[in-house]
Amino acid sequence: MTVAEPPSAGCAPAAAAELAGPPKATPPKAKDDPTRHKVVFVLGGPGSGKGTQSARLVEEFGVAHLSAGDLLRAHMKSGSPEGQMVADMIKNGQIVPSHVTISLLQRAMDESGKHKFLIDGFPRNEENRASFEKQTGISPEFVLFFDCPEEVMERRLLGRNEGRTDDNIETIRKRFHVFIDSSMPVIQYYDALGKVARINADRPAEEVYTEVRRLFMEF
Repeated sequence: MTVAEPPSAGCAPAAAAELAGPPKATPPKAKDDPTRHKVVFVLGGPGSGKGTQSARLVEEFGVAHLSAGDLLRAHMKSGSPEGQMVADMIKNGQIVPSHVTISLLQRAMDESGKHKFLIDGFPRNEENRASFEKQTGISPEFVLFFDCPEEVMERRLLGRNEGRTDDNIETIRKRFHVFIDSSMPVIQYYDALGKVARINADRPAEEVYTEVRRLFMEF
């Protein structure tokens, strides 16, 4: 993983601290601890319907929906020294260290006033997964995996009318391959632990949600 150059002496201390390295590992809380955060990772290829289904779950069950990408973008736009450093890293083609993204997720959870979370599109790879569990002390309750054929996701993305510059055939297929290469090992890891709820996402959204909501009736 490419990591940014060490912050120069002129960087703001808070920004330097954020990127200096991951914080110490957090021990997991007891399952009966009422303050324990309960997390579900929501994974699936681009166009699999993660966002649509997550929005329905938030509306019906009141869980908090966190997107690592949205948190990073908000962080970059915040005007803070830390956010500017992250923006500079991305601009220079560097990979934001996992612990920075995880710290944003953890802060969002702690400040939400809730204890049940959908984390969308994260972890993206095995390094993200291991770092999240170590840094937060949280292992997901389960992984909600929207399994959808590539040609179906491709058709959905090309049919969107959202003005997204990355929804062209070449970049779409690249995103598919990144998901298969990087994120599928995460799904396989949790599948071996019996923690993956695999949802056939090649169906009408209402039909998919009928199956999804059953998983959350007792969550």
